[in-house]
Amino acid sequence: MSDFAVRTLLRTRSLTVRDVACAGQCRHQSAEECAGATELVFPYRGIFARHLGRDQAVGEANQVLFFNAAESYRVSHPVAGGDASLSLSIREDLLREIAPPPLLQRGAGLAFRRQRQRIDARSQALVALLRHGLAQGTAQALEAESLALTLVQRALGPRTSHAAEAGIAPQRLADRVKLVLASDLSRRLTLGEIAAAVGGSPVYLTQVFRKVEGMPLYRYQLRLRLARALDLLPRYEDLTQLGLDLGFSSHSHFSAAFREAYGRSPSEFRRSALAH
Repeated sequence: MSDFAVRTLLRTRSLTVRDVACAGQCRHQSAEECAGATELVFPYRGIFARHLGRDQAVGEANQVLFFNAAESYRVSHPVAGGDASLSLSIREDLLREIAPPPLLQRGAGLAFRRQRQRIDARSQALVALLRHGLAQGTAQALEAESLALTLVQRALGPRTSHAAEAGIAPQRLADRVKLVLASDLSRRLTLGEIAAAVGGSPVYLTQVFRKVEGMPLYRYQLRLRLARALDLLPRYEDLTQLGLDLGFSSHSHFSAAFREAYGRSPSEFRRSALAH
């Protein structure tokens, strides 16, 4: 497809790291696609929906998506702007060693039971460090492999991830909320505006979203903004403007939220990403 680009950042005997971008020109479901190998996909920009039979998963920067080998799926882009993801394919014996058994299907072939689960802020930071380091050539293969394996361990860890256990209807409602949030990260939405957009009461909406994602809606939006900042930091000289562009009220607000999530200031993270 002309609007689909894949860049291999690293290929070793243990794993492959690819940067995958899609312009998202088609809003409807794509033709059936099939993953050639089991991959862990970490969206870092934009949003898309992955359709697996009747099941749907929304891919955005708070999630890791599991693409099982030889599993047919379709993709749609309900929000304009396309998406970009870091894709990791890990040698099967290593992935079996890392992945908790409850996440995997029973059987001879390695496959995950669900389509996605939420990752924590530290995992988001590892995605950014790995991608920036490989793209800029500052991370050597051994360091990148170590970062990638640490990322996978954290993304799959029961203490550092969250798997939704709610029914289909609550998850679909939460997905509609994510589409609203991702449509404009700079917009300071009110709860009433979100509820009106998805067709539900504010009280019910907050209860359902927290049950599905394990965190309040406002914090989920904050994580999306901060993840976008991780993507954009190397390209911004003016970090105050970056914060304002992402909907923060001031540089101090942006810096404090960033430090709370990732353990360092935006400028410190930028230096680390550029001279890793």
